Amino acid sequence: MITLLFPDSHSCPDSGDYMQENKKPVDLSGTNNVKPASHLHAYVPAGDIACDVLTATCFIEDRVAFLHKLRTIAESFDTRIICFNADMLAGKRHARTALHHAVRSFRNGSMVSNTLEMEALLFAAGSRQCSVASSFGVHNGDNSLLVCCYPTRQGIWNALIPPLKISNQDEEVITLDKRAHLMKLFGIAEEEVTSCSGDRIIDLVLERIALLEVYR
Repeated sequence: MITLLFPDSHSCPDSGDYMQENKKPVDLSGTNNVKPASHLHAYVPAGDIACDVLTATCFIEDRVAFLHKLRTIAESFDTRIICFNADMLAGKRHARTALHHAVRSFRNGSMVSNTLEMEALLFAAGSRQCSVASSFGVHNGDNSLLVCCYPTRQGIWNALIPPLKISNQDEEVITLDKRAHLMKLFGIAEEEVTSCSGDRIIDLVLERIALLEVYR
């Protein structure tokens, strides 16, 4: 049984408290023309979105000030920086896929938030609620992050040290505890995992993300 994190209330009308001041359009595909979607695919691989994804850690005393600093750095490089809470994601593939869907929703004119950053968090969470998606971003205190830079820009990572401590670790192993956490977050039943050959938890999470786009 598939359980989506769709709210009973209305969809998120804006970007909530994640970079909400930054509502300037960004050129994501060589043109700022936004065209209506002709159709939606049930699953979209992240291969056609060229972006950097690195692991990082940081300690945040003031979340608003931290996001403002990131936004200032990103704007100076004419790019976007999206920080995902690594504890809530099934690795770099999850981050890339969420960003892919966010970029495509921008191109199709189907975004439910006002910024690419929040749109990516919404897809990462498989939710239309900004209050849910915000937990997939940064928080006060110690943070373990997956950081996306889109479009890629030379020199951007050096500019992000500090506030970030870039570690760029190898792809994380999905432990049993992490798998149980992801199953709870995305409503994945044990039967869905055990009925398939191998550990398909990452694929199942990505399917939840794809379904969010289908049911918008």
